[in-house]
Amino acid sequence: MIVAGFGFRAAATTDSLRAALIATGVTQVDAIATPADKAITPAFAALARQLGVPVHCITPPAMQTEKTATKSAKVLAKRGTGSVAEACALAAAGTNATLQAPRFVSPDKMATCAIAQGADT
Repeated sequence: MIVAGFGFRAAATTDSLRAALIATGVTQVDAIATPADKAITPAFAALARQLGVPVHCITPPAMQTEKTATKSAKVLAKRGTGSVAEACALAAAGTNATLQAPRFVSPDKMATCAIAQGADT
């Protein structure tokens, strides 16, 4: 299973999210993931519909247990993880998931995306 994890600002658009995904170089994913409190945003829901993939809503404890390759002090203070995108991708991809692409930032700086791969679930 290949999962794209996202972190994004409230003002992010579907184009912001898609641009972050494109920046990873991955063209097809099996699911997308983001913090549970962000999953209901219109832009994220629209991206899920456009991609035709399920959404994984990641809880704070699940994010905080994942080891991320990149670290933002601001994100660590706010969310308890070094990278929301990486933590969400890893958590959704399951046990023993590996990071395939670290977080990439959209050109407008509104969204980040990371890719993780795990066993099919």
